[in-house]
Amino acid sequence: MKFEVWAPLTGPKGRVALRLDGATYEMTRDPERAGWWVAEAPAADGSRYGFLLDGDQGGGQDGDQGSDQGGTPGPVRPDPRGRRLPDGPDGLSAVVDFGALTPAPPAAAPRTPLQDAVLYELHIGTFTPEGTFDAAAGRLSHLTALGVTHVELMPVCSFPGRHGWGYDGVAPWAVHEPYGGPAGLARFVEAAHAAGLGVVLDVVHNHLGPSGNHLPAFGPYFTDTHHTPWGAAVNLDAPGSDEVRAYFLGSALAWLRDYRIDGLRLDAVHALADGRALTFLEELAAAVDELAAETGRPLFLIAESDQCDPRTTTPRAAGGTGLHAQWNDDFHHALHCAVTGESQAYYADFAEAPLGALAKTMTRAFFHDGTWSSFRGRHHGRPLDRGRTPAHRFLGYTQTHDQIGNRALGDRLSASLSPGLLACAAALALTGPFVPMLFMGEEWGAGTPWQYFTDHPDPELAEAVRAGRRREFAQHGWKPEEIPDPQDPATRDRSRLDWAEPGREPHARLLDWYRTLIALRRTHPDLRDPDLAALRTAHDEERRWLTFRRGDIRVVVNLAGEPTTVALGRNGVRVLAAWIPVEHPDADGRVHVPAESVVILGP
Repeated sequence: MKFEVWAPLTGPKGRVALRLDGATYEMTRDPERAGWWVAEAPAADGSRYGFLLDGDQGGGQDGDQGSDQGGTPGPVRPDPRGRRLPDGPDGLSAVVDFGALTPAPPAAAPRTPLQDAVLYELHIGTFTPEGTFDAAAGRLSHLTALGVTHVELMPVCSFPGRHGWGYDGVAPWAVHEPYGGPAGLARFVEAAHAAGLGVVLDVVHNHLGPSGNHLPAFGPYFTDTHHTPWGAAVNLDAPGSDEVRAYFLGSALAWLRDYRIDGLRLDAVHALADGRALTFLEELAAAVDELAAETGRPLFLIAESDQCDPRTTTPRAAGGTGLHAQWNDDFHHALHCAVTGESQAYYADFAEAPLGALAKTMTRAFFHDGTWSSFRGRHHGRPLDRGRTPAHRFLGYTQTHDQIGNRALGDRLSASLSPGLLACAAALALTGPFVPMLFMGEEWGAGTPWQYFTDHPDPELAEAVRAGRRREFAQHGWKPEEIPDPQDPATRDRSRLDWAEPGREPHARLLDWYRTLIALRRTHPDLRDPDLAALRTAHDEERRWLTFRRGDIRVVVNLAGEPTTVALGRNGVRVLAAWIPVEHPDADGRVHVPAESVVILGP
């Protein structure tokens, strides 16, 4: 078997060795690729291996230190491109036979285009009590009954400890072993495809976690040319960056190719420090499009970006980055302010006239399209050309892992809103113009929070994270003892879904409402119309109602605590669905909507 590694930072003796199943094999320089080392050695699925680097003095732990053939002693480090880390990021890598992971022939991947999708974001570690891929696969029937089309997995790359959100991953090619490792992920994707569900994976290219990161020992994976909230930036444009870009691009394609995942969600692309004329994101988008054409599968990339820049999803031929869609936080923020009345932090920009802000985002995607942002203290964003940008370039949602978990207590909307307001929020997202995305448990108004939790083995890092979170919220009036301890196992336990809830009220009724809304979206093409310019809205800030029209479909949302009457301007429509039963519009086209309720009408 051929082993290879990019290690240009070897010491003066210029030596790299492969440590495989207890034996050491000298590696030779690849004459055609600068900085690359290769070796041939007998290996099989599960064989443990790592690399010894000349001059490497520390940073790893394996118990199998140094070389038995001379050279400078140092740790045996895992393969940067290793696909499995059975003992975690500081242990040896293990060979993975991908031919044995997926049955032949595998289940056909679903071909639902993004325009018709409904996504469901979930965290493997808290979606079920067991916190594994196999346990999550056992709940897929719930998602098919709900009507979603794609499961969006939060990051599953290897990270130190057992429990965490996954955004401190340190091995972008490996699967977190406590979830089930590569075999578990392959089984999950196979089960999802067999159930007719696509799979989207959240990947992080803008930083790696602070503990268990061995990449700096191998090469210039990071650079001081740029600085980020996490320290030195991933090296996308400094010397040595060609191989670093290839490393992350190859990792992304490996998820799509080797596990047959259908799309990637790219974390915080605005934090990618990249000054090249041809950006990493453009390269990645082109490579994914090429793989989609090669495999005949509709692969896609979804960005998280706070830039409010339409170029993120503008096709490359038209001068954009060419990503296929992006999360729309402006829509979320406007909706959140409308239903909660909150105005702290970044919500301040949307809180003055939340229904107006919501109407703007529904028709123009971005609230900040060159407007003043009080939160940022500057103007922000760029206008969207609605004639060139279809609505399915954006995802719309009422809740996400960020918008819940980054709150002090990790409280969901269901912790403070009535079932009626939850129903209104759901209708705005699921009948609105954008590709809808749910966060796990939202569909039944889960009573469990989703809090920030970690499991850092390094006690100093654990204390720094704990103190930092308490310090952050102390600025907003929270007492330290009120903030859940991220390292306390109880914080993670509280965040697990309670699967007894969907079978009892008031959760069951809300779940049925979500199923109704998703079915309406599937059966009424007007609710999937990508033309933002065709959507019409009207609203009354004081009376707290908003109505919008999508083709022949009318949606009337009353957020007020008392009933209201809204004139639709036409008759001949009937009630298709309502949170609280209502009469069809009267002869003058007026509909009477109960307090904190929503009505959907059509021909």
